[in-house]
Amino acid sequence: MSHDVGPLAGRRILVVEDEYLIATEMKRWLQAAGSKVIGPVPSVVQALDLLAEHCPDAAVLDVNLGYGDTVYPVADKLGDLDVPYLFATGDVKLADTSVYRDRPRLEKPFLEKELVRALTNLIG
Repeated sequence: MSHDVGPLAGRRILVVEDEYLIATEMKRWLQAAGSKVIGPVPSVVQALDLLAEHCPDAAVLDVNLGYGDTVYPVADKLGDLDVPYLFATGDVKLADTSVYRDRPRLEKPFLEKELVRALTNLIG
């Protein structure tokens, strides 16, 4: 698939999502919008490994990654790298710190156009 057309043309987007079907659908949507998807990966360890190799233009993060793990260490690393990110989550209550609470968020379920619009706005 060509990544040279669409509102996210040429942008590298990290996707951290532990639900396989949601991750697959997000990847398809983002590629249709022209982006190059990094991942998707279902865990903090895998996401941090990818960040050691790739610097995305933005990221989409599910908060709860199963087995009690949360994506906050990835969010912290993205913050250190000055990479914009948003939370795409069914968890309506984020960690009670302003650094996370004030991040852009999409509540699941969301539509393709909502995801693409949110990332387009995030990247500016």
